[in-house]
Amino acid sequence: MTPRHTALTLPSPEATCAFAQRIGAALRPGDVLLLSGQIGAGKTHFARGLIQSLLEVPEDVPSPTFTIVQTYDTTAGELWHADLYRLTGPDESVELGLTEAFETAICLVEWPDRLQELAPKDALRLSFAAATDEDTRHVTLDWDSPRWDAVIAEQMA
Repeated sequence: MTPRHTALTLPSPEATCAFAQRIGAALRPGDVLLLSGQIGAGKTHFARGLIQSLLEVPEDVPSPTFTIVQTYDTTAGELWHADLYRLTGPDESVELGLTEAFETAICLVEWPDRLQELAPKDALRLSFAAATDEDTRHVTLDWDSPRWDAVIAEQMA
C-alpha cells in the first residue's frame, strides 16, 4: 500500500460539520477513522457532526470521554465512537471489544495512539490542529488503503 497525504483548512465549525457529513456519507461497516490532535482541536466536534448526519432520528451525541465508547445504530450501520484518552494500554481496547468492532462497525477513534500496534493499517487518519483564529481548524488526512482514494478525491474537488 502506498501512503497518501492531503491537508485542508476548515474556516468555521459549520465547515467542520459539513466536511464530517461528506465523509460520513461515504462510510460503511469496517471503516475506521483515527482522529488525533490536542484537546480542543476539533476531534469531537467532527465526530459529533458525522454521527448526527447518519442518525435516522436526531439525538444528543455526547463525548465518550467518560464512557470511553458510545455506540449508535445509523443509516450506514452500527457506529462506535471511542475516546481512548483514559486508557493506559492497547489491551484495554481489546477488552472493550473495539478491535472486533473494527471488522463489523464504522469506528471513530479519538486518541488512537493508545491503540499502538492494534490500530488498523487501512484506517483513514485525520489529525486536527487549531489555528490562530479560534474557529479555524487544520486537518491533515493520511491513508494507505486505496479504499479512501475516491472518498478523499471527492472532498478535495
